[in-house]
Amino acid sequence: MNSNEPTLSGHPVVSREEWLEARKEHLRKEKEFTRLRDRLSAERRALPWVRVEKEYVFDAPEGKLSLAELFGGRSQLIVHHFMFGPGWKEGCVGCSFNSDHADGALVHLMNHDVSFVRVSRAPLAEIEAFNKRMGWHAKWVSSNGSDFNYDFHVSFPEADRACGKMHYNYTESDFQSEEMSGLSVFYSDAAGHVFHTYSTYARGDEGVLGTYFYLDLTPNGRNETGPRHNLSDWVRHHDRYGAGGHVDHTGRYLAPPNATKPDACCHTEQHGS
Repeated sequence: MNSNEPTLSGHPVVSREEWLEARKEHLRKEKEFTRLRDRLSAERRALPWVRVEKEYVFDAPEGKLSLAELFGGRSQLIVHHFMFGPGWKEGCVGCSFNSDHADGALVHLMNHDVSFVRVSRAPLAEIEAFNKRMGWHAKWVSSNGSDFNYDFHVSFPEADRACGKMHYNYTESDFQSEEMSGLSVFYSDAAGHVFHTYSTYARGDEGVLGTYFYLDLTPNGRNETGPRHNLSDWVRHHDRYGAGGHVDHTGRYLAPPNATKPDACCHTEQHGS
């Protein structure tokens, strides 16, 4: 085969020597990116904090909990703002995709002084029903009735919908949904004071998605070819693949006509526990 002869898909195929030369040049760029990511992480940790003075109360399986109690005896807390509004019956597809990945990290985080909690505005009963179906293990509480989601800019009142604008990801944008996603990080000092150290939204939590890491290594990449060119083009709740339907612009799954509900046993059969 001649050097640079294209394949049927139009991709060049070269000798092993030429491949190695190109790979080493790309490795140089990968190392630059890794060093840049390390610097950004250090700068993130050096950002100033804000003391949380407001009292927030959450509904948890064991009763009412404060924000301080969500730390579970650890000094650091990551909150996953999971898109799941009152009456939705099931959570956002993208947040569910995130949760499929995060659950595997829980034991490691807990043994490195980090608690991880999902927070949604849906009532606790709706959260627990969906959580049981999905088979996840992270703590998940309801902020229903508190200002927590609104103060951290992941839930939006009817007034925002009416005016067509919302403040999300540190800027004003067109209204998208009454619920949005993100991650917030908190620190608790020895005196029990709680500080908000960081929040990220939109694609800011994409590093959680190991599936994307693997797809980015493959020739076809993410191959998101639907109308929005994002995960909603193909990702589904892990018990809905092959069931048809689609995901709307708010991240909510819409079943095809005459669809049956997913079997609650599917998660155990496919993934174990």
